[in-house]
Amino acid sequence: MSAIQPTWTTERIELLKTHFADGLTCREIAERIGVSRNAVIGKISRLNLTREKAGPARKKAAGDGRKRAGPILRRQILRAVPVDEAPAPEAPIANGHRCSLFELSDETCRWPLSTPGAADFCFCGNPPLEGLPYCVGHSRLAYRVSAR
Repeated sequence: MSAIQPTWTTERIELLKTHFADGLTCREIAERIGVSRNAVIGKISRLNLTREKAGPARKKAAGDGRKRAGPILRRQILRAVPVDEAPAPEAPIANGHRCSLFELSDETCRWPLSTPGAADFCFCGNPPLEGLPYCVGHSRLAYRVSAR
């Protein structure tokens, strides 16, 4: 009869502590050690390992191109919208390039005008900001800074 091998060997625990101190995420640690993410979370809890909020920044896994949504992405979007080009709040946004759904492309603002299904429904059609779906004026409306 074969003996059951323990999940947490001394070597794995040392690897866990090292990777945790290096700032890797639980998922990254699990992949490198060869256990589940939940096993890593449980062992970190049992070892009472903690990170300071101002501690070392977490390292991204090599080739991991994912971005986290939330405040960081919001700030990146707002930085992409030039402040000096934004129209005054009371100034109307020029919509001289109106287009239909079939005319939408990466080179047109996708801000809807009117109500879908209405006879006058269309999209803005102005040139969008690079990497965003809306023009300068509509980007200001879509990506507002929260007043928290």
